Formats: sequence, structure tokens, C-alpha cells
Amino acid sequence: MDTAADRRSAWTFLTNHARVLLAVAADPQVRIRDMAARIGITERAAQGIVADLEEAGYLERIRVGRRNHYRIRPDQHFRHPTEADMPVRVLIDMFTHRDLPPHDHPTVSSARP
Repeated sequence: MDTAADRRSAWTFLTNHARVLLAVAADPQVRIRDMAARIGITERAAQGIVADLEEAGYLERIRVGRRNHYRIRPDQHFRHPTEADMPVRVLIDMFTHRDLPPHDHPTVSSARP
């Protein structure tokens, strides 16, 4: 049974659209099947998200033989008005540079001036 506590503990910061974009950034030749398995969604959902991202101009699908390769357009801006001034490159860079030591990552201070 789905309880309120279960729903609260299951939320995450990133949407599946963001996760698909990051999967493509990590491997532009990723198969939909592998992408879906890595993210934890169905292949059909992954296909729909790729189509959404392509239609919105965030990525381009390139046919190479029997496979698809993808090219991200990192200068496209976020869709929500509160982030519309920032390119998705910021998100991609944040998650593709995870191997940096912790002190090289920007931090957010909770102290107020």
C-alpha cells in the first residue's frame, strides 16, 4: 500500500528528463534499453523523454547504421522561468565532473551576512 511516508521518502531532486540528458552526456551512444535500466524507467518512457528532449532542442538524434547517437545542445536554456537564464551545460558540467575532489566543488553557505 502506498502511504504518505513512502511518497515522501521516494522523491528526488532530478526529474527523469534530467537523468536522460545526463545519461546521454555520459555516453552519446547509449542505447535506450541501457539508459532506461540505469535510470530505473521503462524503455517506452525513455523513448518518450528522448523525443521530448529532441523536440525541445536539447538533443539531436543521429542515425549511425542501426544505432542512434546523440548530440546534446548544451547552450539551450532551462525551461522553467526561475532557471531560464541558465544553460543546461551547468547541470551537465555539475554531474559529469563528479570525480573532482570535494574541495573543488562550489559549496553553498547557510550563513547569512
